[in-house]
Amino acid sequence: MKRMFRIILNPEADGGFTVTVPSLPGCVTWGESIEEEKLMATEAISLYLEDMASNDEDIPNDMNSLELSLVVS
Repeated sequence: MKRMFRIILNPEADGGFTVTVPSLPGCVTWGESIEEEKLMATEAISLYLEDMASNDEDIPNDMNSLELSLVVS
């Protein structure tokens, strides 16, 4: 089954991005570019899911999630 996971990229002051996966607590990685970060995030998510599966945990899926960004002044 294909699953979708939302990732959040936060730019770092010294360059690169820290990436978090909100539906997978503690799943965090880092990369120097967005392309590298997508690869790193895919690997981190895969390893996280392997661990969840080995512990018979329910695996989340963001397929039906909707995300919006609001700017508030």
